[in-house]
Amino acid sequence: MESILTITLNPAIDKSFTVDRLEPDHKLRSPNPRVDAGGGGINVARGIGRLGGESLAYILAGGHNGSYLQELIAGEGMRLKVFSIEGETRESIMVMDTATNRQYRIIAAGPQIEEATQQKIIDDITSISPFPGFVVASGSLPSGMADSFYARLARLVREKGSRLILDCSGDPLKLALQEGVFLVKPNLAELSALAGVSQLELEQVEEAALSLVRKGQSEIVVVSMGASGAVLIGKDDRVRIQAPTVKRKSTVGAGDSMVAGMVYAIQAGRSMEQVLQMGVACGTAATMNPGTQLFRSEDAGRLFDWISGQKTNKK
Repeated sequence: MESILTITLNPAIDKSFTVDRLEPDHKLRSPNPRVDAGGGGINVARGIGRLGGESLAYILAGGHNGSYLQELIAGEGMRLKVFSIEGETRESIMVMDTATNRQYRIIAAGPQIEEATQQKIIDDITSISPFPGFVVASGSLPSGMADSFYARLARLVREKGSRLILDCSGDPLKLALQEGVFLVKPNLAELSALAGVSQLELEQVEEAALSLVRKGQSEIVVVSMGASGAVLIGKDDRVRIQAPTVKRKSTVGAGDSMVAGMVYAIQAGRSMEQVLQMGVACGTAATMNPGTQLFRSEDAGRLFDWISGQKTNKK
């Protein structure tokens, strides 16, 4: 079975707090605040581990927060490869107001990455041996990193004969798609931007995704549509799945959980229908937990069984 490498270029210490009501000029008490290692690729690696899979998490880390981040990751039993940087690994804060059931998120920009360091990162990733069969790059780029970095990574992965799964947005996404990737997971807003329109209607989603496939920008396009579920488009595959209805407590990490489920299923040789079913199950399961906890394997398994028992819209 081919190995998986996840890449997190702008990780964070995720801190989540729950308060009865968010009010200015008051001391707000939060029982049992939670701290997790955060960042797209790290969350994907955590999710793969909860499904019983294995991966190598490649991260950038610096300063006191960087050391703490490594401790948190080690506590989850994940395999880790660290590229040390100057500057302090960022923090992100999530506050849940239980009176309104609203989330408030504060995300720091992160450390500055100089141009010379960016080449060293590419060289370091290139040196990984044996090179994994799947590479998952997820999350934002840190300050100073060129928008073309994911495009350079896409070129490297292709030259290594590997497959890149990409979950990002904006110009870094557009530039990477020009190089071509194996799988990309835009949401509706991101797909609309790629299509050059302000907003796509649900009936336009499949054609917009298929356009990326026809142009050779991505072999598989998975569009996450929130409560409307998700659609998977490939050269020979069109699958749409409705998301199951659950009581949502947090959306933090839902997208990363979805990617984890899909990569795990792809690595296991599942059909594209099952790949999307597992992705939706894990993404939905993540919303059932508060804060930054991602999903529980038992919830994901139960939702997968329910989804796979429903009639899937295939074309």
